[in-house]
Amino acid sequence: MTAIRHLSLGHACVDVYQGAVAALVPYFVAERAYTYAAASGVVLAASLLSSVVQPLFGALTDRWAMPWLLPLSALMAGSGVALSGVTGSYALTLAAVAVSGVGVAAYHPEAARAARAAAGGSHTAMGWFALGGNLGFAAAPLLVMAVVGLGGLGASPLLIVPALAGAVLCAAAVRAAGRRSVSGPASAGGGRDDWPSFLRLSGAIVCRSVVFVGLSAFVSLYVRERAGGGEMAGTVALCVLYAGGAVGTVAGGRLADRYGRLAVVRWSYLLTVLAVAGVVLAPGPLVHLFVALTSAGLYVPFSLHVTLGQDYLPRRIGTASGVTLGLTVSVGGLAAPALGALADATSLRTALLPLVALPAVGRLLMCGLREPGAEDQTVVAGSVSSSTE
Repeated sequence: MTAIRHLSLGHACVDVYQGAVAALVPYFVAERAYTYAAASGVVLAASLLSSVVQPLFGALTDRWAMPWLLPLSALMAGSGVALSGVTGSYALTLAAVAVSGVGVAAYHPEAARAARAAAGGSHTAMGWFALGGNLGFAAAPLLVMAVVGLGGLGASPLLIVPALAGAVLCAAAVRAAGRRSVSGPASAGGGRDDWPSFLRLSGAIVCRSVVFVGLSAFVSLYVRERAGGGEMAGTVALCVLYAGGAVGTVAGGRLADRYGRLAVVRWSYLLTVLAVAGVVLAPGPLVHLFVALTSAGLYVPFSLHVTLGQDYLPRRIGTASGVTLGLTVSVGGLAAPALGALADATSLRTALLPLVALPAVGRLLMCGLREPGAEDQTVVAGSVSSSTE
């Protein structure tokens, strides 16, 4: 459990920087007069390069164990965000957050593979690992408000501190495992790869990702307009959106142990449809309640996506981890500029309306999926039955 604890805390330190990019958007708008489209371009820059290189890192970890990548990627993720507030141009800001995105991309496949090995197949242990990342997301708006809200964008170099802590924790995780649980290729598992099921699962996660990234980028600004209360109300809404991960990921693992992973994921997507509709349409302060429900709907299936993907591709666990924990999450950022452009042309409320339909699409993609290995078990059971007749 020591390795899982260190990996979970290191995950928190790295995923602070995924949340920090969205949390910085209101400050870029305020201090640099970015339009919605320009601000969402910052989110895109953090996601685009990450999306491209994530499968590469996953494929590499399928062939070789690279525990040294964990502390290095933590430092890259933090350095980019720390520099983003002191760059002299929009292009340099995009480059800085892109470096951060590469760091995040490098971290997740190896970290998820190491956590899977250390967890010993436990959904609950993987839930704790995922919880660390979600706590990092949740802490990001508070950290950014404490640093940039008080000191302006010029204080952003102070945001490097979690990366330094994360690098130490990741190195400690490797030592705690004695290099046993984090060594060896990720493709050591048995069974056959079920690519059709994996691709449908990935499509559903992309739908979830677009909703999450879209709300991350704009819910703070939207709540300021919708509910009033100024900067604090927007920051609280973003914290609520992220903080649901603290409960959702742990609850997801426990619910899956009782009801099955696919059942829990499907019901979560249906809840998300109703919750996002409430965020967009509910009047005044009620929006915070629906943000909390949206957070639950988005986070309950989070760790289950990862373990399902790994079990659908048992021979390519690094690739599965890179896609489910990284690529399909970061690819949601590709939709952010379209939402920003729509908001500039119409209103934030109109731009957020398409997000209501996406969880329904994700739910449809989950129809017909079976628990990984269920088909093989059915075949084996049928063979045993035939042999006894």
